[in-house]
Parts: sequence; structure tokens; C-alpha cells
Amino acid sequence: MAICVTGGSSGLGRAIAERFARSGTEVFINYHADDAAAEEAVAAVAAAGGKPFPVKADVGTQEGVEELIGTVSANVDRLDQLVHCAAKAISGPLLELEPGELRESVAVNGLGLVALCREALPLLGIGSTVFYVSSRGARSVIPDYGSLGTAKALGEHIVRYLARELAPRGVRVLTVAPGAVDTAAFRAMFPDAWEERLEAAAKANPMGRGVDVEDCAALVELLCNPELSMMTGQTITTDGGASL
Repeated sequence: MAICVTGGSSGLGRAIAERFARSGTEVFINYHADDAAAEEAVAAVAAAGGKPFPVKADVGTQEGVEELIGTVSANVDRLDQLVHCAAKAISGPLLELEPGELRESVAVNGLGLVALCREALPLLGIGSTVFYVSSRGARSVIPDYGSLGTAKALGEHIVRYLARELAPRGVRVLTVAPGAVDTAAFRAMFPDAWEERLEAAAKANPMGRGVDVEDCAALVELLCNPELSMMTGQTITTDGGASL
């Protein structure tokens, strides 16, 4: 079995990579810049029983996507899971962002999913699953979250179109949407208030605690069940009922 996780060196991506490593999976860990975090993720995946392949590439560019998927195809003939967790987090009102910053956010968080699926298509077959990791900001307005929220909303709709296009190949495409989670992207979006926001979210959650990265990783693993072969194009939320 083989899985490719963009943004796999930290946060949600790393949690997913480690969970799948438990079954001896070949795990392709994509990251953009943080070599130290990537080394830690590689060690964790190996310790969990997986075979890690770190790939430093910017999936917000076509060249980066080609480099990543090229590494995957050079090592495996099939990709069982493709998980797009990479995020470009830029805090602030949309009208105050530099135009280039917003375009980069959309390229990584939204359009990158199309490029990844296009390049990985020869590796995806019956039973393969593509996952897009989204957030509540894709479906509701959160102050200073516009760059990520709008791009995530685009990504969720891309999932629906890709689900229709890839269904004849037996490939499913799903969005997983956790509640507020302590990740580097969350901290970057709320640099002065991330702790308070997480504490408030945990306190208000009907389940009595906040959402953590393992909640999302467990959901991704569960959705890989082959008995769920007719589930595709959907957004599945794991937030303890906070959005109800």
C-alpha cells in the first residue's frame, strides 16, 4: 500500500502519515520548506512501521507537483491514497492582502488538488481514494480567514467535480473537514489569539473537548474502507457537533 500526503511533515498531514505507517505502508511525505520538521516526520513514520519518502516540493506550482508525483511513480506502481493537506496560510482581510499572496493561497489550497490528481492519474485505480482536508472557514465567514477560507471553499467544490470525473475509474474523492485544530496553519491565521480560540472552541464543544489531529487522521483511515465504495464527492465533518 502507498499513500502520498502533501503537507505531511506537520499537523494534520503528519498525523495521517503516521497512522497509515502502522500497516507498513510506503508513505510519501511532501513538505515545502521545514527540513527539520520533515526529518522528524520521517523518523516517526519509520518508527511506526512505514517506509517514508520525504519530498521537498511546492505543490502550489506545476513544477512542484510534477516533482512530487514523479518521485512517487519512480518508487511505486499504484497510489492507494492521495491526501492534500498542504496549506498556505495568510492572515488578514481579503482587501488588505497583496494580490500575489491571495493567488498563492488559491494555488496551494485549491487548484493544487487538480494538478495533483492530473499528474497522479496513472497511479490511481479501482479502490484508490483522494482526500482533501478543508476547514469550517470554507462554509462560513471567519474574520481575517479570507485567504484560506475562500481557497478551501474552492477546493471543496473541486472535490465534487473530480468525484464525477474519477468515478468511472473506481476512484473516490472526499473532503474531510475537522473543527478548530492546533496546527501551524491555524496559528498562522490567528497569530495573536490562537490559544484563546482553541480554548474557547474546546469549552464550547458539545463533546467536552477540542478536536485534535488524531480525530482527522482516524476519519481518513475509516473512509478508506472498501465497503464505502459508493461514498464520493462528499464533505465529512469531524468536530464533535460544534457546527450543529
